[in-house]
Formats: sequence, structure tokens, C-alpha cells
Amino acid sequence: MYSRPIVKNSFKVPAELVTENFILRPLTIKYVDKDYEAVMKSVDHLYKLMDDSEWPKEMTLDENLADLGWHEVEFSLRHSFAYTVLSKKEENDVIGCCYIYPSDNPEYEVQAYYWIRQDLLDSGLEDELGKTFKKWLENSWPFGKIEFPRRDI
Repeated sequence: MYSRPIVKNSFKVPAELVTENFILRPLTIKYVDKDYEAVMKSVDHLYKLMDDSEWPKEMTLDENLADLGWHEVEFSLRHSFAYTVLSKKEENDVIGCCYIYPSDNPEYEVQAYYWIRQDLLDSGLEDELGKTFKKWLENSWPFGKIEFPRRDI
């Protein structure tokens, strides 16, 4: 767990972002089944995308529930923020995630990660999500320096 808020208490954390093709909403345990399905369908794409851990290889549904609970607590404490990416066509369809973490790199305030389900990569949605997420962070969040590890955007 991170030890301090990354935004001031006076900052109103966005509740959602709605675009033409997707919706970002806080990632909570209510999405556990759909999130788990999206992650398990994207293991090859996600492996090493976020960090150097073994995630999400061999992750169980219970482990995913614990992860989502952790994200929910971190969000409420303002220590990090995770958003589920839902299909605009089918709002119960989890198609990816976005994460905002404090940066370990002193040159940046936060690290931002994002992904779209592996079976949707050919659609161009991941590039669209990356550009939209970057713009949203720059325009609606109080961060000056944002790092996108393992991404060239």
C-alpha cells in the first residue's frame, strides 16, 4: 500500500469519464467477475505490461477480488486510483483498466498504466484509450509530470 495521498483533499476526484467508445469508472469489487474475465482473456498481453511481477499468470478469482478490494481502499484513501474501462455499447462489459500510482521516479509525480482486453487490440481501442487517458490526466487532474512506463505516448 502507498503511504500518502497523491491528490489534496480539496481536489474533486473524477467519478467517471464518458467517451464515444468507452466509460471509465472507479474499479470496485462489484466488477470482480467481469474484470477477472477480461484479465484472464488478456494474460499474454498484460504479463510484464504493468511491472516485472508474474501478474496476472495463474491469478485466481479470489486473488482478483483481493486486488480489487485493495484498489477500492487505495482510491478511498486517495493513495492511488484505478478505473475500470467499460464498453460504451454494453456498460457491463469490462474491456480494460487504467491506473494512477505515485511514481518511484523523482522526475514524475505519478505513473499511469492502461490496457484494453487482448481480443480488442486490433480495434485500435488501446491507442485511443492511451491518448484519452493522457489528455484526461493532463486536463482534469492536478499532476504536472506524468510517466507512462512501458508506453511511448
